[in-house]
Amino acid sequence: MSHAARPGAPAQLSAPHLLLALAVVFVWGTNFVVIKLALAHLPPLLLATLRFALAALPLVFVLPRPRASWANLALYGMAIGVGQFGLMFFAMTRHISPGLASLVAQAQVFFTIGLAMLATGERVRPYQLAATLIAAAGIGIIAARADGHTTALGVLLVLGSALFWALGNTASRAAGRVNVLAYVAWSSLFAVLPLLALSLALEGWPRIAAGLREAGALTWAAVLWQSIGNTIFGYGAWAWMLARYPAATVSPFSLLVPVFGMAAAALALGEPMPGWKLTAAALVLGGLALNVLWPRWRKRLEQTLADRHRPR
Repeated sequence: MSHAARPGAPAQLSAPHLLLALAVVFVWGTNFVVIKLALAHLPPLLLATLRFALAALPLVFVLPRPRASWANLALYGMAIGVGQFGLMFFAMTRHISPGLASLVAQAQVFFTIGLAMLATGERVRPYQLAATLIAAAGIGIIAARADGHTTALGVLLVLGSALFWALGNTASRAAGRVNVLAYVAWSSLFAVLPLLALSLALEGWPRIAAGLREAGALTWAAVLWQSIGNTIFGYGAWAWMLARYPAATVSPFSLLVPVFGMAAAALALGEPMPGWKLTAAALVLGGLALNVLWPRWRKRLEQTLADRHRPR
């Protein structure tokens, strides 16, 4: 969804809104641990089905359909529901750890840029190329150090998930200025039936029934966290801030998602943090930071140089 801050919007977040931004990225980062808890009983495609069913209902009966075409809603719902989360949940069953999943998923930033360039014909800028290569080096380390917790297949599945996330970003931008909660709710409808069909075909009714029987209060709390915490609160609050502040003020906070994700995985699940994993994280986060922050840094540098050479 295209969100532009109103003219004259403040450049810095107020203290309450700073806490709100931190709350959103905390929810998004720790959500990878919550996913792992839900997958202990529910098969991945069933979990994705429940997530998007609860994201759609009952909001579609409360919120009017957003001013986006049915094709756009379907594309976003399929890309995010079936592509992004279908692949992500499957990868996290046994192919990648939650902390590394939260890190590799940030490749969506570079895929989003690439898709935008394909659509507009814009050429990649030097800092974007440098940022991509730095982050790719970090992901390469993760793939090369495959072990019992993370496999090369898991890295590829999460990269595929990130690509679908980028496709969803492209669809949401094409939708223009719409109510973000209504957009997420109505587009989620298009994810439910394909995910349910895939779950029945690939996971089978016996496994689905067993998962539903074994699911306890913690599992259902994790499912609700996916829909209410991650989607309704996270997306809603993020869009609300983007409508009130410049994107350059809000977007850098997303760099904290893998930080919270890896910290939560280490604390809650005992995920090990050896040196190679920290090095990979530093490279990926460094590439993301360069891509997000370089335009601002360059502007400040140019302003500083201009002030120094200004006649006194």
